[in-house]
Amino acid sequence: MTGVAFTPTDEQRKVIRYAGSAFVSACPGAGKTRVLIERARALLQSDRTGRGVAFLSFTNAAVSELEMRLRQGALLPSPPFPHFIGTFDSFLWQFMIAPLGVPGCMVPPHLIPDKDDRTVRPFEKARDLPLGCFDRGSGEIIPAIAQRLNFDPAAKPAVTKAYVTAARNARERFLARGELDFADVRSIAKTHLQNPDLSSRLGAALAARFREVIVDEAQDCNPADLEIIEWLRTASIIMKVICDPHQSIYAFRGGVSEQLIAFGETFPANARLSMSGNFRSSDHICKAIVTLRAKDARTVVDQALGDYRTESTPIHILAYPGTSVPATIGTKFHELILALNVDVADCPVLAATKASGAKAIGQPIDSATQDSTLRLAMAVTAFHFASEMGNRKAALEEVHRVILEIEGRIGAQTYHQYLKEEDIGPDVWRPRILHFVRQLRYDPTLYANAEAWHARAKELIAPQLPAGGASINQRLPRNVKLATALAVPRSSIPTARTIHAVKGMEFPAVCVVMTARYAKGIIDYLVSGQPTIHAEDSREIYVAASRAQRLLVMAVPKSQANRLAAHLGSSGAQITLIAL
Repeated sequence: MTGVAFTPTDEQRKVIRYAGSAFVSACPGAGKTRVLIERARALLQSDRTGRGVAFLSFTNAAVSELEMRLRQGALLPSPPFPHFIGTFDSFLWQFMIAPLGVPGCMVPPHLIPDKDDRTVRPFEKARDLPLGCFDRGSGEIIPAIAQRLNFDPAAKPAVTKAYVTAARNARERFLARGELDFADVRSIAKTHLQNPDLSSRLGAALAARFREVIVDEAQDCNPADLEIIEWLRTASIIMKVICDPHQSIYAFRGGVSEQLIAFGETFPANARLSMSGNFRSSDHICKAIVTLRAKDARTVVDQALGDYRTESTPIHILAYPGTSVPATIGTKFHELILALNVDVADCPVLAATKASGAKAIGQPIDSATQDSTLRLAMAVTAFHFASEMGNRKAALEEVHRVILEIEGRIGAQTYHQYLKEEDIGPDVWRPRILHFVRQLRYDPTLYANAEAWHARAKELIAPQLPAGGASINQRLPRNVKLATALAVPRSSIPTARTIHAVKGMEFPAVCVVMTARYAKGIIDYLVSGQPTIHAEDSREIYVAASRAQRLLVMAVPKSQANRLAAHLGSSGAQITLIAL
């Protein structure tokens, strides 16, 4: 939706005006942000109570966008009190954890988001296993995670028992120090709410502060989040829960899909609202993405209502040979983007993993390597391939992490534990690391070969090594694969991003990569509803495809291309099949 004037659809108007708690199902591109702005306007301009409104979402990017729009509309004072705008995590932290603390712990709580990366070693010669291998409730090892790390819990029961004991002791030790990650935050919040007296007083306090709490992107909830939202509703706070259940792709952190739909059914029928108008995508894309929903969820076809509703560009399917994702995907996608006359940098290649997306644009990546030299080279390369601020920040943080490990400063701690204990903020470390990555941009005019790059990296790091330890040659050794980890970004190239990283965003064009490992299972599920183990994989493809405004490209193995074309085309969307 463009322009200053906003004329809501009937569905949007009903959401804006609805006074009570409601569960709102919204399709991709439904104009949720604009509706939230107008709901805020209706609430804030009519308020005579002095109570605030809380706007919650699940990513910093979504929160930043909403906050910017609220401030542009002069709807949010500075400071925002009594209102609140932030992530669901930050809401829990500010109102349920920071003021109440950890039961039985006298130390003020502080957040260590990567605590599960802390390793456990029950005896000297044992291998390290991450704390995330162990169930938080029972403390027992999680076989599926352990086996992915090539550790068989059944092989040596006594050793496994020693790991379990060490992991339980580690968790107790961290809690005693007030070190919490986001899962701890939810667990402790639930513990507070199970205390009848505390729960009653906390509910009254929040009801006195907030007249309405709006939870956007609620498909990113996990079951604990839904319990907390339900508790807020029973505390006489008006709750607006806005979501697209088909975009639930966080099963790895306990995400919900069927549970969310069931939760919606706890609202009265007249409080279950919907927004089915798509202001983002072309009619072809709207028709295609409906076929990417679960088989029993295709009765409503989203209406294309936006500026690109009459865009004639068909859906393109790129059929690639073999079983590995080729760089020709990025090349062909680049050609298709140029025909639209839009900025290539604004059109990402999307995949479930960084590795698959990187391969599609010819970016070297090997996320499994433990070699410090290769990790450093790939982190620097990732920074220079990235064109979006969030990706650059993540790459910069990875460069910092690797350098700290090379310098021997982190030890057994996690990266975030080290920064917390040493009181090192981004303003302290970023200038040095930015200088470092700029110096080490792999440019043939600066470095004749990978060896020259390696020499410069050692030269930059060596002065920071602690005295008396291993030399820079020992810490950053030569690696024969270094040349494959370095690459020069082309001046105009599509970016590679993970699907999880672009939730809530939109782009003129996207290319969705389906790997040979998962493509058949995903298409089987879309066609027949089986096997259900690919339900979440299919929702990821739905999320990725629904980011597109004008051009949707899907890259699949040649063996599955005709099947996918037939399935997408069954909706009436125009399909063009291209063999690579």
